[in-house]
Amino acid sequence: MANKARPRRSVLYMPGSNARAMEKARTIPADALILDLEDAVAPDAKLTAREQVCAALREGGYGKREMIVRVNALDTPWGLADLTAAAAVKPDAVLIPKVSSPAVLHQAEALLDAHGAHDTALWAMMETPLGILHAEAIAAATPRLAVFIMGTNDIAKEVRAAHTPMRLPMITSLGLCLLAARAYGVGVIDGVYNDFKDEAGFAAICLQGLELGMDGKTLIHPGQVVPCNEIFSPSPDEVELARKIIAEFAKPENAGKGVITVDGRMTEILHAEMAKRTVAIADAIRELEAA
Repeated sequence: MANKARPRRSVLYMPGSNARAMEKARTIPADALILDLEDAVAPDAKLTAREQVCAALREGGYGKREMIVRVNALDTPWGLADLTAAAAVKPDAVLIPKVSSPAVLHQAEALLDAHGAHDTALWAMMETPLGILHAEAIAAATPRLAVFIMGTNDIAKEVRAAHTPMRLPMITSLGLCLLAARAYGVGVIDGVYNDFKDEAGFAAICLQGLELGMDGKTLIHPGQVVPCNEIFSPSPDEVELARKIIAEFAKPENAGKGVITVDGRMTEILHAEMAKRTVAIADAIRELEAA
């Protein structure tokens, strides 16, 4: 299943009905691509989009980017056929929309296994009131679940909340999902920012997501990828300090200690665990960008 230290700073939606966009995506430096069969595709283009997404994944050429297919909800006319088609091409993950209980993940898991896609992970859109209230049960549903994607536009609509710059009306929803995800080792990717021309607003919302604990952000425009990657990457200073913390705890004289001093600061063993993740992410980013 998913690598827990895998970078997911930038997760770009690409409409499955736009073959040209999926071709261009091979050169965009996003950490992950969501080839979308749901919201970005009109009903009369669903079948064409499914064929084009499967053809793009068969052709490959996306390097080490994580490839995800967002299917339509399983109770729609297209959902089960989308999932069956995705299972045949075995993407890294399938993103299930409007997950409101563990049952839909179990249904998706059974179908993927029935078609031999045993290594395809599950991602869950968290975008309904029931889904958010059941976040803990959903996070615990299956080890195959790798990521929560926050559907902030749908959350705002469903709870009748204003979509303000600091998102205070939806902080409870974001926080509940973050807590549930972290309790069960699930990644969390923040929702989209709709005004792709507002660079300052986008940077501010990325920083807020980072401070909340998000692993990265879903994006709607290629121009958002580079600034998003910069904000969600550990800085050189953070990586240097992390390596120093790891090295200090590894010294024989610090064996078994729960607290040591690093650069004049009290540093606990929990900081060493955080440092290991920082270094692992930094190394994985370097490997991804070198590919």
